[in-house]
Amino acid sequence: MALISNVSDTARWVAFYRAMETERPDALFRDPFARRLAGAQGEAIVRSLPKGRSMAWPMIVRTAVMDEIIVREVGAGADLVLNLAAGLDARPWRLPLPPALQWVDVDLPPPLEHKLETLAGERPVCRYEAVRLDLADQTARRQLFARLGASAGRALVITEGLLIYLTPESVAELARDLHTQPSFMRWLMDIGSPELLKMMEKNWAPVVRAGGAPFRFAPAENTRFFEPLGWREVEYRATFEEATRLKRTMRFAWVWRLMGGLMPKARQEAFKRFSGMALLERRTVGTVGPSDGLTV
Repeated sequence: MALISNVSDTARWVAFYRAMETERPDALFRDPFARRLAGAQGEAIVRSLPKGRSMAWPMIVRTAVMDEIIVREVGAGADLVLNLAAGLDARPWRLPLPPALQWVDVDLPPPLEHKLETLAGERPVCRYEAVRLDLADQTARRQLFARLGASAGRALVITEGLLIYLTPESVAELARDLHTQPSFMRWLMDIGSPELLKMMEKNWAPVVRAGGAPFRFAPAENTRFFEPLGWREVEYRATFEEATRLKRTMRFAWVWRLMGGLMPKARQEAFKRFSGMALLERRTVGTVGPSDGLTV
């Protein structure tokens, strides 16, 4: 039986990485729920993956950087956090968030029900809502966005670990639907390059593809992909640079730093876009139209 039977199972994989970091004495973040949420399946997935443990660092860096940006954006006035394909993210329970903040997790029923059952005895630090919804359901998706958009003054949307599993057409449709809500002002995502996709395909694709979760989205134009859809990059954090800052680099990272220093400037800039976290902001454009459906 496949350890990853559907895309939702990848949440256990990432939760185990958060557990690994939490259990370090010098942890960048503490997620006391991660090991329970990952369960035996999460650990088994990591054990089954080539370089499963040694490749934890990008996920750990992603979590730490997104934590920083979320706390900062909420402190700057975001009153709603909309977490799409939320998986087993426990931020509403573990981050220092204001009690008045509205946090909405959206995902398929299995991961949300597992999370809520596992955390049944715990209290979120803010106003929390779990929405069981298939994001491929266009009508339900739009209705949810309209309801939440009307309730917020300044919303932060999160798609952590989601876009890579969607087709470019589906990502564009999601971007258009998010843009229809004026209060959805900022969008936090992780984004990779075609080179990253090739590396992940080589190492992990057989495992995730067997569970119906192939890697798909890594646009050559990076965040410029979103500009015609009403979204503009305001911040970009390169994974490798952030790993160096946070002291969570891979083995022999010094070799890559040395090589990078010898690259032409244009190549150095391209290398920064190998993998990273981006914060986009909504802009007003006249060409952004309705979408036709989301294909996962």
